[in-house]
Amino acid sequence: MKALQASDRSVFPDPVYRETVLKPLFDGAKRHLASALKAVDRAHLVMLVETGIVSREQGATIAGALEAIAAEVDPLTLSYTGAVEDYFFLMEGELKQRVGADIGGRLHTARSRNDIDHTLFKLVLKQHVDRLLLKCRTLLGALVDTAERDKAVLVVAYTHGQPAQPTTYGHYLGAVIEVLVRDIERLEAARAIIDLSPMGAAAITTSGFPIDRARVAHLLGFAGAMPNSYSCIASVDYITSIFSAIELLFLHLGRPIQDFQVWSSFEVGQLYMPNAFVQISSIMPQKRNPVPIEHLRHLSAQTVGRARAVVNVMHNTPFTDMVDSEGDTQEMGYQVFEVAGRVLDLLAVTVPAGAIDSARVAVNLRRSCATITELADTLVRVEGLSFRLAHGIAAQVARTVVALSGDLPSDGYAPFALAFKERAGRDSSIGPDEFARIVSPEHFVAVRERFGGPGPAALDAAIRGYRTALKDFEQRAEDRARRESNAAAELAARFAELVGGA
Repeated sequence: MKALQASDRSVFPDPVYRETVLKPLFDGAKRHLASALKAVDRAHLVMLVETGIVSREQGATIAGALEAIAAEVDPLTLSYTGAVEDYFFLMEGELKQRVGADIGGRLHTARSRNDIDHTLFKLVLKQHVDRLLLKCRTLLGALVDTAERDKAVLVVAYTHGQPAQPTTYGHYLGAVIEVLVRDIERLEAARAIIDLSPMGAAAITTSGFPIDRARVAHLLGFAGAMPNSYSCIASVDYITSIFSAIELLFLHLGRPIQDFQVWSSFEVGQLYMPNAFVQISSIMPQKRNPVPIEHLRHLSAQTVGRARAVVNVMHNTPFTDMVDSEGDTQEMGYQVFEVAGRVLDLLAVTVPAGAIDSARVAVNLRRSCATITELADTLVRVEGLSFRLAHGIAAQVARTVVALSGDLPSDGYAPFALAFKERAGRDSSIGPDEFARIVSPEHFVAVRERFGGPGPAALDAAIRGYRTALKDFEQRAEDRARRESNAAAELAARFAELVGGA
């Protein structure tokens, strides 16, 4: 038995290693990387022929075989047998079977699985990032449209979990929008790091062959080639950058989602979700459970955790080409994008569907004395008091009204007149009607026209800026897509010329 074990373990791969490592990596590669490898092979071959490293006749033979393999071999039907190490060697073996080892082996001139792997990962990641960015722009558009729709709809703004001041739903969403804009910018910046080609770095130090790295980068639709060849295979900051950006995006989105859950509670009742977003209890028929908001919250948290896990895999790893950044980690990353996309899709329809319950907001604003700050400000402007004195008068009024469970506009004037006389030593020039106007939430919002405030003109200007940001994002996406589409067309044309020359 011992002799049999020794014999079995003298042949690669060990069965357990095959099943636990090589087979899952092979299955992942055939699902996610096959199309990218086809593009890399073709771009590299075109470059080899254009630089004279491989003759046109040899290139034509290889191109014809690659074309036939693409037409005849469906990667998804392949099963890992352990006959070769991975998907790359299986495809190389298929090429050699068709054109012979001498011609088939020339395709791998001046390249390594090191630069190939990172190029494949980047090509696939760009696709995932672009889909995520599209969903982000869709959400951004939904938020901006809702902010404009509800730019004059009053809500209670909270600090420390307590009613603080009135603002508008459009103003609140504007804050969410501004964070999302910055998060999209971070995603775009991370994408720019991904958008540099490692091809031509080979194992570490490039090659003695006169390769044209910029040409391969162009044909594959990259913005350019990575400058340092060691960096091509060692610096995995393209992975840490994108998943850190995703982690921040969903950490930030989770915060307003948490607000929506509080706002839609029975006790607060500020946000109403229509029946399409409500599930009824199986035992308590009176309950309206806005469970999509709960799913948004926990799926956002899942996305944060999964993205952080990908980043953590890179912690304390050697600055060299490493298994840690390869197939298994990429699979983790694809799961991040899948869950992230679900959150963005759901949030983009949930926000416009929600409606502010203005009657409930009005009650909460009046009873909480949330407009009392404007009374203090007005006393400074109209009565010439110091803010501290005015603040003391306003605080006394608020305490009295709250203790009475009263309504500030209708029940606050008598306490105000008394507090003013006690503290200022004279009667106020403000009468009951003017007092009610001063402490109204509409007035509170209308006078806050400073830059960034909820006043109508200030908020309109902000919304115009948000639409400009969205337009800029869309234009940059179109520019990237056009560049990559043109590159793909050029690669197809150059490759077709080689096939035609066979």
